[in-house]
Amino acid sequence: MKKIVFSILMLGFLTSSSLPLELTNPETNGDWVSLFDGETLTGWHRFNRNGVTPIWTAKDGVLTFDPELRPKGDYIHDIVTDKIFKSFELSIEWNISEGGNSGIFWGVQEGEAHNKPYSTGPEIQVLDNERHPDAKANPNFHQSGALYDLVQPKVNVCKPAGEWNHIVLKIDHNTNEGSVTLNGTQIVEFPLSGPEWDALVSNSKFNDDCNFKRFGKFKSGKIGLQDHGNKVSFRNIKIREL
Repeated sequence: MKKIVFSILMLGFLTSSSLPLELTNPETNGDWVSLFDGETLTGWHRFNRNGVTPIWTAKDGVLTFDPELRPKGDYIHDIVTDKIFKSFELSIEWNISEGGNSGIFWGVQEGEAHNKPYSTGPEIQVLDNERHPDAKANPNFHQSGALYDLVQPKVNVCKPAGEWNHIVLKIDHNTNEGSVTLNGTQIVEFPLSGPEWDALVSNSKFNDDCNFKRFGKFKSGKIGLQDHGNKVSFRNIKIREL
């Protein structure tokens, strides 16, 4: 009897280890909390607006932005979390279309003074590295996994368009450290404030006091997913506050 039970347990372990990341139940898996229930947009809303338009769909555990569903004359459909976060680890899988471009924001502020998520929130690039011209520049500040226009990846470990990639974004204001781990490899590290951060910003497109005077200035803010006009999907979106 003991041998049968042990065999069943081992079979369950081997089967589960081969599956993609599952939505996390915080009661059974430490401090991780799901930000996407797999079937609805509960917990998210359109940036600076209420609700979410059908250009974003949730089905079978996958959240998809499809530009072909864009309402005529309505062009900005970035979405952000209802909740605000400060120090955290964000785990998310993404799948970009061929030639596609998108992004993941944090520290996003809303209100009349902020007309785009990237006015305040730094971005982790989501990109088809093989086809999108942004990935061909040198240095590769726009390559997938980069801290957009600020820090380039140490190595290209991005999977091709149409395949799932897994990012863990760590933002720790307690230690003033941020990092990006893509498909199990840490590819980007950066400070979150202070002289080193200021130097990064001063050498980027965000060195513009007119449009970006509040860029990266907030320790707390919302998580955002970008409408960049290309089809992109996300799944297994979960967060652990530090």
